[in-house]
Amino acid sequence: MDSKTVFEKSRPGRAGVAVPNYWGADDNAGSAGIPEAMRRAKAPALPELSECDVTRHYVGLSQKNFSVDTQFYPLGSCTMKFNPRINEKVAALPGFAGCHPLAPASMCQGSLQLMYELQQYLAEITGMDAVTLQPAAGAHGEVTALFMISRYFHDKGEPRTKVIVPDSSHGTNPASAALAGFQVVTIASAPDGSVDLEALKASLDGSVACLMLTNPSTLGLFESKIEAITELVHGVGGLVYYDGANMNALMGLVRPGDMGFDLVHLNMHKTFSTPHGGGGPGAGPVGARGELVDYLPGPVVRQGDKGYELTAMPHTIGRVRLFWGSFAVLAKAYAYIRSLGASGLRQASEMAALAANYMRVRLHERYHVPYDTFCMHEFVLSADRMKAEKGVHAVDIAKALLDRGFHAPTIYFPLIVEEALMIEPTETESLETLDAFVDALLEIADEEAETLHSCPLNFSVSHLDETKAARKPVLQWPEA
Repeated sequence: MDSKTVFEKSRPGRAGVAVPNYWGADDNAGSAGIPEAMRRAKAPALPELSECDVTRHYVGLSQKNFSVDTQFYPLGSCTMKFNPRINEKVAALPGFAGCHPLAPASMCQGSLQLMYELQQYLAEITGMDAVTLQPAAGAHGEVTALFMISRYFHDKGEPRTKVIVPDSSHGTNPASAALAGFQVVTIASAPDGSVDLEALKASLDGSVACLMLTNPSTLGLFESKIEAITELVHGVGGLVYYDGANMNALMGLVRPGDMGFDLVHLNMHKTFSTPHGGGGPGAGPVGARGELVDYLPGPVVRQGDKGYELTAMPHTIGRVRLFWGSFAVLAKAYAYIRSLGASGLRQASEMAALAANYMRVRLHERYHVPYDTFCMHEFVLSADRMKAEKGVHAVDIAKALLDRGFHAPTIYFPLIVEEALMIEPTETESLETLDAFVDALLEIADEEAETLHSCPLNFSVSHLDETKAARKPVLQWPEA
């Protein structure tokens, strides 16, 4: 396919749609058409193409895209697993797809039952007492939980101002804490990648509202001292918040509630196989234990004398989303959980860990693995040795993978690893796919630096100048 833009393909006079000619209409027709005051002085600067040309152009562009339906997507920290099509069928059932969010509860009992059961399943999976389905995404779930924490301590008359965040955390953690009005305190990781207990102890006092923690961490490592960590925070009256982005590694194996966490959010697109990216919609349910349950945003579905109903919690922080949240996304997650069941969810986590460790062991002799030990669902490579030996950077490896038909892994994150390549295979990929990806990385390790600096060579775009793109972005099409 050519790489011309739709403007370059434009030819004067071509059109794909015929519309009434109000511009040259007589007075009677004009009065029923576009008022004079609303007519443009000149035609808009839009491309002129036939319907056939437009269709081929955009279908061609879609075929250039990477997606989990077409290629392996080892995007570390983001769990790009394949989404079973049965999920889509369930969400598209007429009774669900046609249910209006303003319809009375008596007319939506099936939808409310789905939400109620999903709340119960997520509470059981995470070890929480109750769950709200309202937040729109993972980061939205984070800030929702932090607003709950803020209100909780306000009601207790305790002016707590600080949130502790490890240096290996997701970037949304400190951002959400700041947005909720807290002061962010960052603690360094220990040499083995875990939370440094001494650094944590030094940061704890009566001003700490909570510790935000991802377990497994963004390094793919399980915090083996998690009970000691939660006990330390609880010891000063603080709360422990679980960033559920990596729950895909723990389903059916261990629950955040059993580890001592007080609140949790879940990324449905990461763990429970709903679509990821594309601007939404998303879902980031939040679970809570003990007194914090009363602060959950509503509505929460309950079983009443007359069936399922939407209710508000006693000390709710209020709505954080209109209507029922992203109901279609929730229906897909419900289908995934019901399809797999408890044993299937556990097997998914086990397969995710098996796939990650298989790839780590195959790669560790040719690539530097800073934390070369048993990992969970993901692991981190470093291109620091290749950088020192022949000037090859993580971004060069990522672009070389594009040439070989693979989406690049997350690069330069987590920040505590130099030249990081963060890889998460998920549980849905075959052994053949994993081997093909590993073979591609091993092949790239043997490439000459000059070749890698020029990649991608066989892609729809050539090697781009990232510095120029960042400093001098082209944000609109120039006027003709």
